[in-house]
Amino acid sequence: MTEETPGFDEKPDVPSGANHDDATPGAAEPDPLKDPGPAASAGDVQEVALKAQLDQVRMALNERTMDLQRLQAEYQNYRRRVERDRVTVKEIAVASLLTELLPVLDDIGRARDHEELVGGFKSVAESLETVVAKLGLQQFGTEGEPFDPTVHEALMHSYAPDVTETTCVAILQPGYRFGERTIRPARVAVAEPQPGAQPKSADEQAESANDKESGGPDEG
Repeated sequence: MTEETPGFDEKPDVPSGANHDDATPGAAEPDPLKDPGPAASAGDVQEVALKAQLDQVRMALNERTMDLQRLQAEYQNYRRRVERDRVTVKEIAVASLLTELLPVLDDIGRARDHEELVGGFKSVAESLETVVAKLGLQQFGTEGEPFDPTVHEALMHSYAPDVTETTCVAILQPGYRFGERTIRPARVAVAEPQPGAQPKSADEQAESANDKESGGPDEG
């Protein structure tokens, strides 16, 4: 009679080199193509995060670009304003200098009218007139031009039968301008048409001018 060792159950033979899981019936290995697993989910989250960061960078870049364009426009406006102010200050300085020289130019003009502009004085006077002309000083005011209160100052007034409007009949002191700025108006004597006189036609004015040139109307 054979005695059995208590506590030990007999188990089926398992081939050597095989795991217990392999021997378990119904167990199947996971397919990575069908079930991506936690690694693929983490990749999607990372891609979404990168896209969000890229959008933020693009937004910040657009803001910085707009700031740079605004700063550049402000700088250009500043440069134009500084250049305009510089030109204005220069014009004011030159106009102030030319204004101080007007009495000297008046003396030169009177000396020329009296034929006293001779010798070294004439050379100096002409040099001064050349310099002020290069600086932009212009003299204006001629006899016979219509009176303009914006550039003329009437010091004498009279009536004349041969004028059809208020006219400068004598230039007592020439006017000067610098660019578009009138430094001094021309001081003139003006004449107005006779009260109640009928304006002359163009033919009558031409005939009157011819009479003056020929010494008067022909006598019959």
